Amino acid sequence: MKKLSVCVLFGGISPEHEVSLRSAESVLNNMDTEKYNIFPVGITKDGNWILFGGTDYSMLPSGQWQDHPGNRKATISPVRGQGLLSFEGDCVVREHIDVVFPVLHGENGEDGAMQGLLQMAGIPYVGPHVAASAVAMDKTLTKLVVDNAGITQAAWQLVRSYDAENRMDHALDSLEGRFSYPMFVKPAGTGSSVGVSKAVDRESLREALLAAGAYDEKILVEEFIHGREVEVAVMGNGSPVASVCGEIDSGADFYDYDSKYITDTSTAYIPARIPESVAEQVRDAAVKVYSVIGCQGLSRVDFFVTYEDNRVVFNEINTLPGFTSISMYPKLFAASGIPYAQLIDELLRLAMEACA
Repeated sequence: MKKLSVCVLFGGISPEHEVSLRSAESVLNNMDTEKYNIFPVGITKDGNWILFGGTDYSMLPSGQWQDHPGNRKATISPVRGQGLLSFEGDCVVREHIDVVFPVLHGENGEDGAMQGLLQMAGIPYVGPHVAASAVAMDKTLTKLVVDNAGITQAAWQLVRSYDAENRMDHALDSLEGRFSYPMFVKPAGTGSSVGVSKAVDRESLREALLAAGAYDEKILVEEFIHGREVEVAVMGNGSPVASVCGEIDSGADFYDYDSKYITDTSTAYIPARIPESVAEQVRDAAVKVYSVIGCQGLSRVDFFVTYEDNRVVFNEINTLPGFTSISMYPKLFAASGIPYAQLIDELLRLAMEACA
């Protein structure tokens, strides 16, 4: 059987660069070299593209990969048929690429920008295409689509970073007139809980708006939902399927960046500690959100299930979720009977199918 040539993209210029490196380490270590010719291409925080010349993927999280002597500058050409170009002295090396796995999180990775490049190049890739990626990346656009679909979600309000900086008291008055404390404040276009804060009073709300505004021009402020944090992995093109439900107990004030990737305070429960009838509602809602946004390939869809009455409330969707050794997406499908390596095979197959 002919091997597929797979380019795994990782790194990137977003604040989620380090998460991407950890995800890529796990993906690359779980790819079957008997099935795939692997081309690992890292993007530095400065935006430089490097074809990694090594096979020790443990070098990725520390950043040591950037100094490997076998590295070459590289790029994916937008010209169809050119594929992956790398540069060795004055020579250009062209590699045919069958499919790209963009293990990228955040800006220029899952917001439609990279997807647009790959579509122009005519190369199949894992994950949703341009429009769905862009809508899912901008949480305020996601909210509008989900509202229109009639899916229950937290009440929310958009604040512009300009208003937070120049009309702060007006912004604070408006939010306090609508919501009670605590409130959650998020940059509209980041993942991994980057820039997310829980505001408990006017002063912490002021600080939260400024912190979120440092990452994005659009700031999402949401009402507090008192409930369990429940996540579902979804996979597929025309007929998506949902995994078992997982639950995150952050062990902290909320499931922030540190709880996800740095401290060991969080605990995952798979399956989630909710009645099966409620779990089925969550899975159904996850597939509905996935479908109305227009996703294909994969996404992780997050909800709250309220403590008092098991009400299912949509939180957000992540179109290129974490693939680290502790990430929920691969764990949820492993619990559903699809181990990590097989999951990669299926995602690559779906990418090829979507472009067939």
